[in-house]
Parts: sequence; structure tokens; C-alpha cells
Amino acid sequence: MRPSLWHTVLALFRLPAIAWHLGRAGVLGHVGRITLLPNWMQRCCLFLDKLVRSRTATKDAGSALADALLRLGPGFVKFGQALSTRADLIGPEMSLSLSQLQDRLPAFHSSVAHRLVESETDAPMAETFDEFASEPVAAASIAQVHRARLCDGREVAVKLLRPNIERRMRADTLLFFALANIMEWVAPGLRRLKLVTAVEQFVEISDIELDLRMEAAAAGRLADNLRDDEGIHVPWVDLDRSTSRMLIIEWIDGIRIDDVPALKAAGHDIHHLTEAAANSFFNQVFRDGFFHADMHPGNIFIAPDGQLVPIDFGIMGHLDFTDRLFLARLLMAMLDRDYDMVAKLHMNAGMLGEDVSLHRFAQSVRAVADPVMGKTIGDVSLGTVLGQIFQLSTRFEIEVQPQFNLLQKTMMMAEGVARQLNPHADMWSLSRPLAMQWMGDQAGLTKRAETFLEDAMLVASRLPRILKELEERPHQTHQNSNKNLPILLSTLALIIAIVSFFT
Repeated sequence: MRPSLWHTVLALFRLPAIAWHLGRAGVLGHVGRITLLPNWMQRCCLFLDKLVRSRTATKDAGSALADALLRLGPGFVKFGQALSTRADLIGPEMSLSLSQLQDRLPAFHSSVAHRLVESETDAPMAETFDEFASEPVAAASIAQVHRARLCDGREVAVKLLRPNIERRMRADTLLFFALANIMEWVAPGLRRLKLVTAVEQFVEISDIELDLRMEAAAAGRLADNLRDDEGIHVPWVDLDRSTSRMLIIEWIDGIRIDDVPALKAAGHDIHHLTEAAANSFFNQVFRDGFFHADMHPGNIFIAPDGQLVPIDFGIMGHLDFTDRLFLARLLMAMLDRDYDMVAKLHMNAGMLGEDVSLHRFAQSVRAVADPVMGKTIGDVSLGTVLGQIFQLSTRFEIEVQPQFNLLQKTMMMAEGVARQLNPHADMWSLSRPLAMQWMGDQAGLTKRAETFLEDAMLVASRLPRILKELEERPHQTHQNSNKNLPILLSTLALIIAIVSFFT
């Protein structure tokens, strides 16, 4: 929800404490170097940095911000993870550091966990579980996880929301809304970064994480999408016992995907795992448009039979067909080194201004892309490449596309995992056949016609309501409405003609 004026005033009273923690950690010094901020704000941040920075503050921007966020509490930790998707705002190095921000907080007592379980099941603990570990296997800002065994013998992980976490998150999100509005007001140059939209996305994700039924639904949808895919297994969820505050999901025994020595010792083929991970990621993004968006190494395990097993489905990304088609065309153009097409795709998507020279933009993209094309992942610094790309976005004033923020974060995480797993992998050669197959199967004329027809039918279904609203407008606007009526009716006729042609 958006903050009222009163909520904004209350939230701003928290600013001194927040600024103190950021200053002590050395964050303000890094903020003062963000060129998008007004000069007076940069100078103010640099002055405060010299005034309050702790002698023990780390020089690394990402680590400094991570330390400060951990001190500020759960909402700030989650916001830091969300902020990792905004490399265009905080820079690629800090973004990469925040994408690895470990969401760990002290666990709440086992007696509290027992009470929560009994409250959610409305039954004594012994009627649900044969065993329930008192010590959690993980404790994060929103929830913690215990290992348990159901009375039917199945091994499960039990995820429990922290007590009163909803109230704390609500207070923090009101603050973030207030800060985003203030930043866009005092620094108009930040408006193209759509800070308020970023906070709205964060609130949407947080609301999903605060209702564990949504995570259960996401796991179910991902399992359905990947059911026929080889090399990947999505844990089952106990839907009968899971609630909004408690998730019961299959326990996974496996090796973390970044533990390469253990994987080799267990006899796993690293090259095969790399290919399986690339295939699964590509299928989730392009084929299904629904992908796991929190793919840090702790959320991907390798089962004894070699299958990839993702866990923690609280953050999922979604792309509609139009976005996927744009990305697939962009990927193919990049693989073919057709930078003129890259420029045209950006122009057609409305990302470039009418006064931007396509030739100059294509040449700038070539300058960034050519040095890394064909290289193995171990020979490419994603942070450096991202830094150059975001310099381009600033120079050509490319508007941020919020729907791609989660994908960007996921790609950075995937790159980190791939670098640890197999630094010699050539992701370009892996992606080309996948992109070509998808373009052939899904991006052809037939599929695009089907998508167009779906959109046309949706418009047609809404047309009666639109016409009714036009008829109910006040008399003084009736003449203007009548001018639009022939256009609407012509559109309806065109839609009917197209539908008749294809059916």
C-alpha cells in the first residue's frame, strides 16, 4: 500500500538512525560517487562520510552496504536483496555483492516454533510429526526452517514465518515508499530509474513471501512446467498441512552446486551439470516465462542421481510472451553480432528516444560486446560488462524496464554459480542451439498469430464494457464519445474478420 502523508512523516523520523548506520558502515562515501545524484547531495554524502565513518568500515561498497542492512533489520535485508537487481542505480560491483547477501538472522526459540506448528495444525505436535528438530537448519529475516519427519514416514522441511514479521515489514515498506518519492523529487534525474516502481515490485515480492501458500503454489507451477524435463526435480509440497504461515515441503539430501570437490568426489559429471543447468534456466525463462529468481548456490542442490534440485520458491520471476520474444531476438542478434538489429530492437521496443542515432548506438553496443563474444565464462567479468552496459543506458537515456529487473538479478546469480561450477564453459555455444530451437518452435508466424488472436479476443471481450462506459458519460462529452465510436466499431469488425479468417 502507498503511504499517507502521516505515514511518510512518521517514516522520516527513522532517517537519522538509518543514516547513522549507513554512515558508520561507510556506505555514504560510496553513495556520494553516484553521478545521477545532484552535486549538492553528493557533496553532503561525502562530508557526512568523513564525519561518521567507522575506522573498521570496509572499503568494498557491497560489503559495507550489506553490513549496514544487517544491522537495520529484516526489511532492509530483503530490500538489499531486491536492490541487487538495480545495477543501473548502485553500480555492478555493489549489485553483485548484494546478490550474494546472506539472509541470516538469529533463530527464534524452539518453543516458539512448537507453538507455531500446533497453532497452524490445530493439533498436538505428535499428531503431525514423528520427529521435529529443535534447532533450525536455516534462520532468515522472514522465516526459519526445521527438519522433521511426518507420521507417515516422509522426511520434510518445515518453514515457519517469524512472529510479527508482517507488522515489521509493513513499517519498512512505508519507509521505502517515502524515500523513493523524496529521491525522485530532490533528484529529477533519477525518475527514469523508476524508483517508486522498484519499491512496488519489492512490496509485491514481499507480500508473496509473507504468505507461504504462494510459495507452495509457485513450487507446484514450476513442478508442472518441468515435469517432462530431464535432469531436474522440484520438491513436492504437502498441500494438506501447509498454511499461510507454515510450509511443509520435501526434504532434500544433496550437494550444493558450488561444492565442486564434493561433486567430483561423488562422481558427478561437471560438464553435464553445466549443460543441464543452462537448459533448465533457458526453458524456465523462454519456454515457460516463469523462473526461479533466487538462484544463489544455497538454493540449488545436486541429488545423488545427478538431478538438479532447486529449493526456496519465495521469489519467482514472470515474463510475458512479448518480453520473451524481445529477449530471444536480442540474444540471436547478439550471437550473430548483428548490432544494427540490436539497435532496431531497442528502438522498436520504445526504449530509445526518437533523436537517438541508431548507427551510434549500434557502434557503442559493438564496442562493449565484441571483446567478450565467444569467450568462456571464466574469461569474462560480468561486473565489468554490466558497468559498460549501464554507462550506455545512461548516455542514451534508455528507460529502465522493470519487468527485466528480476531476470537481471537471476542472471548475475547464475553467472556466479556457473563461474564456480565450470569456469571453462562457453555459454555462447550453449545458448545458441537453445535460442534457435525456441525461435523456431515458439517465435514463428503461427505462434505469433495465436498470441495476437488471444490479445484480440481479450479486447473484444472488453468492448461491451467500454461501449457502456462511453454511453454513461455526461452529456457534455457525448459528442466526443460519438467521434470515437466508429473507430471502436471498426476495430471490432477487424477483430471479427481476423478471427473468422483463422478459424
